[in-house]
Amino acid sequence: MLIDIFSWILILIGCIFSIISAIGILRLPDVYTRMHAAGLGDTLALGAFGFGMMLQAGWTIVSVKLLLILLFMFFASPTTTHALAKAAMTGKIKPMVTQDRRNSSKEEV
Repeated sequence: MLIDIFSWILILIGCIFSIISAIGILRLPDVYTRMHAAGLGDTLALGAFGFGMMLQAGWTIVSVKLLLILLFMFFASPTTTHALAKAAMTGKIKPMVTQDRRNSSKEEV
């Protein structure tokens, strides 16, 4: 009973991270901050979902498969986000900045 409650809490946390990530994709101003929201939220949501489902499944082959999927996604998601950001920089998409710090002195920073 306690394991079921804890697993559903983890699954709900995953849902919350997914919703926050989706809101961030819609509300943030430029491609780089949107990628940050999507990459970070996706990784955290997947971790919470995966561990919640592993608790639901118990110690079975399904848990091993879920663990392998989680390990793959924990490496693939940040790598994909980095590759997209690199492609955006190569494609001359400039990040949105509020202050140009290239010409400012060190006292102002």
